Amino acid sequence: MDSFRFAHPEYFYIFLVIPALVALFLFNRIMRARKLRNFGQPELLAQLTPSLSTGRPVVKFILWMLAISCLITALAQPQFGSKLTLTKRKGVELIIALDVSNSMRAQDIKPNRLERAKRAIAKLTDRLKNDKIGLVVFAGQAYVQLPITSDYTSAKLFLETITTDVVPVQGTAIGAAIGTAIKSFSPTFQGSRAIIVITDGENHEDDAVGMAKKAKDKGIVVHTIGMGLPQGAPIPLTENSSDFLKDKTGSIVVTKLDEPMLTSIAEAGGGSYIRANNAEVGLNNLFNEIEKMQKTEMEAREYSEYNDQFPLFLTLAFLFILADLAVLDRKNKWLKNFRLFGIQKRAL
Repeated sequence: MDSFRFAHPEYFYIFLVIPALVALFLFNRIMRARKLRNFGQPELLAQLTPSLSTGRPVVKFILWMLAISCLITALAQPQFGSKLTLTKRKGVELIIALDVSNSMRAQDIKPNRLERAKRAIAKLTDRLKNDKIGLVVFAGQAYVQLPITSDYTSAKLFLETITTDVVPVQGTAIGAAIGTAIKSFSPTFQGSRAIIVITDGENHEDDAVGMAKKAKDKGIVVHTIGMGLPQGAPIPLTENSSDFLKDKTGSIVVTKLDEPMLTSIAEAGGGSYIRANNAEVGLNNLFNEIEKMQKTEMEAREYSEYNDQFPLFLTLAFLFILADLAVLDRKNKWLKNFRLFGIQKRAL
C-alpha cells in the first residue's frame, strides 16, 4: 500500500519562525502608519503619492511566507511510497560476550581493558554487512545487553553505554556468559553461529570449559580474546581514579591475564584464542575467521521504497519568489487605466 511520510520531520520546528516574522511585519506596518499620520493627513498624502500602494507590500510578504513554508517542507523531505521490494540476506549470527568486571578497568592495555575492547567491537561492527550481532555483558552474572540484531547503529549505541557498573554482581562468570549467549541466538536460525568471549580470563565462578563444549555440541563456535598482559596491572577504584583496589591485608590487588583458561575455553569451543595487546585487540583476525564460515540465508524482508517529493516544493518556492519579484512596490502606471469588461481596473 502506498504511504506518505516525511524523512526529516524535525525540520518542521523551523515553522516557529513564521509567527515571529508575521508579528514583526505587523509591528512595522503599525509603526509606519503612525509615522504617516504624524506627518500629515492620510487623504492629502494619498493625493501627493498616487503611485504608493498599501496592498502590494502585504502581497509580497505573503508570497515570501509561502516561499519559506515550501522551503521548510522541502527540508523535511516529503516522500511517497511507490513500491515494495523483496531483499534477501545471507550471513552468520555473532554474539560478543564482554567482561565488565572491575578487573577490566586495569590499564595494562590503554586506555584500559574495557574501553579498548569496546573500540575494537565498534570497528568490528563497521565491517559487518549482512550478519547479525548481539551483546552479552557479564561479571558475576551475565545479561543480554543487546538482543541479536542486524541494526548495527543500535549495536554501537548500546556499546557506548557499557561500563563496569552495568552488572551489579562482581566476579567473572565466563560459563554463565557463554550459556546466556547460547540462548540468545535466533531460535529458527540454522546457519553458522559464533560466540566471542572478551575477558581477562580470571574465571572464579563456574565451569566455562564445560559450557564451551556444550556450545560446540550445538554447532556454535566459541572464540576467546584475552584482554590484559601476563604480568598484570592494579585495578583502579573508578575509571579515572589514582587509588587502586586492595585486599584485606592492605596490599594492592594485581589482576593478571589467565591465558591457560582462555586457551582451554577456545579449544573446547572449537574456536581460537587471541591475546590482545596495545597494538591490536585481535577482532580483525577473528573477523576473517567468521567471514570463512558458511553464510546462510537469514531472512527475507520487505522494504518500502520512497520517492522524494521535495523537488515539487522547491519549485513552488522558486515560483513564489519569482512572483514576489514581479509584484512591484508601487502601482503600475501602465495598468492604471486598464479596463476589463468596461470597468476601470484599479492598480493595487
